[in-house]
Amino acid sequence: MKPIFLLTILSVSSLFALSPLEIATNVKQNSSGFESARSVMEMVLIDQAGNESKRVMHSISLENTENSKEDGDKSLMEFKTPLDVKGTKFLSHEKIGKNNNQWLYLPALKRIKRITSKNKSGSFMGSEFSYEDLSSREPLKYTYEKALQEVDLNGTKTYHYERYPKDKHSGYSKQAIWVDANRFVVLKVDYYDKKKELLKTSTFSGYKKIKDTYRISKISMVNHQNKKATTLEYLEDEIHQNLRQKDFSKRALQD
Repeated sequence: MKPIFLLTILSVSSLFALSPLEIATNVKQNSSGFESARSVMEMVLIDQAGNESKRVMHSISLENTENSKEDGDKSLMEFKTPLDVKGTKFLSHEKIGKNNNQWLYLPALKRIKRITSKNKSGSFMGSEFSYEDLSSREPLKYTYEKALQEVDLNGTKTYHYERYPKDKHSGYSKQAIWVDANRFVVLKVDYYDKKKELLKTSTFSGYKKIKDTYRISKISMVNHQNKKATTLEYLEDEIHQNLRQKDFSKRALQD
């Protein structure tokens, strides 16, 4: 009877096992609920020799709270320092089932440049983040083909799986994800290029929980191929800011 009982227990347990898509959905849910936010961020570019170049940005974001099946979150970022990038703005309208809409305002030219889907794998303002990296909250933009694994990451129990971008213009062939199994927040991502070689690794640290919403404090991106790195740290971060849709229009880029 023991083998039959054990088989029954295993069968019941498997019914409650989470799939990679369900894990990704839980991750998004745990970072949702901020409604709108204002942030001050410091971006540090690090070259092969370890030299650093610092930039400060102000950012606002608006969550999709209308349960739209098409529209995702919106964000607007403005560079404040140094002088050579001051006034540059980046606007992103995330889409759930198709390519995002993204624009870059260049103050020296007084021109708005649209970031096409073919260009989104390019470097964002000389950093190791791509335009694609700046908006990737939507689980349905990926397929999940590798079985979920439970692994230890620096003493933390994590769920480990792989996801594959649906967009043919993505700069990645796949991404390997590590998610904290208790908090459902992303701790690490490995990005593989079109040749299926490891390109970059991002690590996420300093999570803070405000009510039921997890907010990240620092993201570090290391490029294994060119030996450069970029860190993005939130110096200030406030949620529930009563921002409006018009704050994220193309017109806001030139205000």
